[in-house]
Amino acid sequence: MSSVKPLVLHAHGTGPNPYKVACVLESLGVPYEVKLWQFGDAPNGVKGEQFLKINQNGRVPALEDPNNGVVSWESGAVVNYILRVYDKQNKLGPRGNDEQAIVDFDKWNFFLVSTLGPFMGQVNWFRHYHSKKNDDALERYEAQAYRCFEVLEGQLKHGGQWILPGNGPSAVDFHFYPWVYQHGFAGLSL
Repeated sequence: MSSVKPLVLHAHGTGPNPYKVACVLESLGVPYEVKLWQFGDAPNGVKGEQFLKINQNGRVPALEDPNNGVVSWESGAVVNYILRVYDKQNKLGPRGNDEQAIVDFDKWNFFLVSTLGPFMGQVNWFRHYHSKKNDDALERYEAQAYRCFEVLEGQLKHGGQWILPGNGPSAVDFHFYPWVYQHGFAGLSL
């Protein structure tokens, strides 16, 4: 991809979502640069005026593609964009062209972005950042995160080393990896 200008991945150092985008870019060999932002509304913050021009939601990741002017944000949308534009060999996409393979790919992506990711985010919030101790909320989100881990573990028993059976990781694996990897920070055990 020598003729491809480097994409710009907007990230911060602590959240899991920019890492999944970086994993996809690395795996596909797409050149990219990382621009780091801080939390908050300072000029270098994700809630600051400069970043809000890139992503009105003030969250990372966001991706700018200078090759065609596309700007995307929300990790699932960013990864799907990269796959559509830069994964012409379908290295990381669905494990087939039939409808079931496509549905399997989508359901695991959506399971992460709508279920495990938000539950893990809430565990981290109530464990590390919430101004008041709230054991009820923490216990609820921990239980849901563990339930999601059980669902994922069940799928791995069917898929082997990867969530979707195949000869290597798919984008689905990269979606899950940073969230599962940070289980220790969340105070959870696997």
